[in-house]
Amino acid sequence: MRRPLLVANWKMNKDRDGARAYARALLTALEAAPPSETEVVVAPPFTLLETLGTAFEGSRVGLAAQNVSAEVQGAHTGEISAEMLSELGCQYCLVGHSERRANQGETSTQVAEKAAALLEAGLRPIICVGETGAEREAGRTAEIVGQQLEMSLPRISTPTANHLVVAYEPVWAIGTGVTATPEQAQEVQALLRERLRTILGESAEDVRLQYGGSVGPHTIQALMNQPDIDGALIGSAALDPETFEQMIANTHWENTSP
Repeated sequence: MRRPLLVANWKMNKDRDGARAYARALLTALEAAPPSETEVVVAPPFTLLETLGTAFEGSRVGLAAQNVSAEVQGAHTGEISAEMLSELGCQYCLVGHSERRANQGETSTQVAEKAAALLEAGLRPIICVGETGAEREAGRTAEIVGQQLEMSLPRISTPTANHLVVAYEPVWAIGTGVTATPEQAQEVQALLRERLRTILGESAEDVRLQYGGSVGPHTIQALMNQPDIDGALIGSAALDPETFEQMIANTHWENTSP
């Protein structure tokens, strides 16, 4: 059975004092909450990885980075390798977020190379795919997300497929307050699952699929009830530790997938 996964993407927010306060509040809330199988991960800016890695050490909260270099080492000014992230305590890393694809011109080929570097270092990539509003209106959702998925997947052997996470984040829903309906999200997630089956075979059932795009405490449960949604990549709503904990508490996983 795929374990549900909630990831808080802080983007370029918070300073060190704010990060420490957040960690204390989140850990206190989780300690008081009923036991849960949901995996909880926070993805802060690079400057806060060590701070949160120390704060979350020994707890149920994992750590993710927001980006990584495909290179191992060398003359790559401003870049950070997967081994460096591992040394800081990261277990996950986002690759191919729509903001990086749009603002930094990141290609699916580069995403695949980054994902491969993460797997090589023992980290789990969260590969992001998603269509714009114009592409959805033109009826190109299946084409766009299908191409992004196939080209963004690292060339891996199937035994490591359970280390992959794919996050569907419709660009038209990110930061807009508009969330895809559970049915809209499930339609795309089912398409992604089927594409994964053609590439990875039976091990595609081990890949966790997340939804991202203006997810909040009142929408997460309906999304998680869908058969191919195994978690959420959460932006602004997760910047507040109480709201994030509420979302964790509201995630009662009813999925019956393998």
